[in-house]
Parts: sequence; C-alpha cells; structure tokens
Amino acid sequence: MQDFVYERPETIAEDIVALRADDARALAGGTDLVPQLREGRRLAARIVDLKHIPEMTAITLLPDGSVSIGAAATATAVARHSAIVARYPSIAESAQLIGGVQVQNRASLGGNICNAAPSADGVPALICHDARAVIAGPEGARELPVEAIFRAPGRTSLAAGELLVAIRLPPVAPNSAGTYRRFTPRREMDIAVAGAGAWLRLGEAGTIVEARLALASVAPTPIRAPTAERMLVGERPSGTLFEEAGRLAAKDARPISDTRGSAVYRGTLVAVLTARALAECGRRLGLEVAVA
Repeated sequence: MQDFVYERPETIAEDIVALRADDARALAGGTDLVPQLREGRRLAARIVDLKHIPEMTAITLLPDGSVSIGAAATATAVARHSAIVARYPSIAESAQLIGGVQVQNRASLGGNICNAAPSADGVPALICHDARAVIAGPEGARELPVEAIFRAPGRTSLAAGELLVAIRLPPVAPNSAGTYRRFTPRREMDIAVAGAGAWLRLGEAGTIVEARLALASVAPTPIRAPTAERMLVGERPSGTLFEEAGRLAAKDARPISDTRGSAVYRGTLVAVLTARALAECGRRLGLEVAVA
C-alpha cells in the first residue's frame, strides 16, 4: 500500500476542504476502500476520515416524518435503529446483508452507495423507498434521488470535492410495503448473482396505485424495471400478476455472463426474485399471494 496523509476533520466544511486536495479519498467504513488500496486498484495521497463528524454518523427523525441516515452511519446502526426497523424494514434487512457482522460494524450505507458496485445489497431497497442523497460540496448543498448517483461500475455522479452527507428516507406512505430478495451461492458474505427490490402502495380499492422495482447485479449500475412497474399499476395483486411482472423485469435487465453466472441464468433469477419480492410485499400488506 502506498503512503498517504491521514486527516480527521470534525465538521463537514473541514471535510470538503480536505477532499479538494489531489488524490484525496473519503473513508467511511473502509471495508471497500482499504482492500482496494492494498491491491492497487485505487490510489490515494490523502485519506479523509468521516466518522468523527457527528452529522455523518447520526440517524435522525425529522419533523415531517422522514428519516435522515448519516452517510457514515454503520450498517449495524441502521439495522438496529428502532424507527428504521419499524417503518422501513427492507432497509434494515438489507443492511444486514452487507458482508458479515464484523463488516457491518464498520461498513456504511453511504459507502455502499459511493463504491458504486452493481451488486450493492444496500441500494435496491433505498431506491424502492425513493430515498434521496444529500450532497455537500464547494458549490453548496444539493439533493438528488439515490438512483441518480450511479454512472458506471465504481463511478458516481459526485463532482470533485463533493461529499455524500446523508440518505433521506421520505415519510412512509399509507398502505405500502417494500422488501429485497437476492440470490447468492452461499447464504452469507457472498456477492449477489442477482437481486430484486420491490415496493408497492395499494389504494382504497385494493389495487396497486404505485410500484417500484430495483434490480442489482444485472446491469452496469443498479437499475429500475420500468416496464414491470407500469404493468403493475392499476392491477389487483395476484400470483399470476407478480409472476408476469417478474418476466417483464427480466426483460428490463441488462445482465452479462461472468464467473458467477450467465446472462440467461441471471435473467431467470430476476424473474423469480422479483415475483417473490412482490409476494412478500403483499404479505406485509396483509395479503396471501403465492408465487412459484
């Protein structure tokens, strides 16, 4: 590993200044960055530690009913936070899929986002819940949907010197539920061959009035499945409907073949995982919907 300067700012303003230096890298948990530095896949002349800035590790309930998760808050803190567990169970559950227990005690949702891996397990549930990224930089603060951060494997839309400060979850919509399903060769501590997040909101008549589907490991970035989403809206939940949505989601995917699975295999997984994720949303809404 190359030599580098270590900085530990105590405010976001100090952090932004430090990150403007050439070859500076932000350190949240380090579970991705440190191995990348050791293996020479990333270079850094300056490491800027985020975990000593209170706003970066806080999980805050806001007056409008939304929740702000500091970008450096650990996966363990997210998974155990009572409000997240109660209001956004799919996000708490996804946080528990980020590596093993030791990794979860260091890794953060912000790092899971900014590492920009197509297989990031923490991301699909955030997209399904319409989470927004709060970003600070030399030109001021801005917000954008979490899904808009991703540009390519390992690349984000953050400009030089910008910092992901927090992830903001909107207030929970009535009669809605979300979940995330993935397939891995091993049960734990493995990269998803494919993953599918789902979120549904039902109207008073019991039909679907809003649907979001987010897929992992089947495109260069986490993606939505718009064809399947549109098909669901206005329909009454059923096993047949959810299986058809799964087939359409597989057509929305853009998988490749690699050592973990072929493109055809990933497409099949998307269809199955999407249908099962939708069925679980139905179960959480009090419906009994069976899928294959």
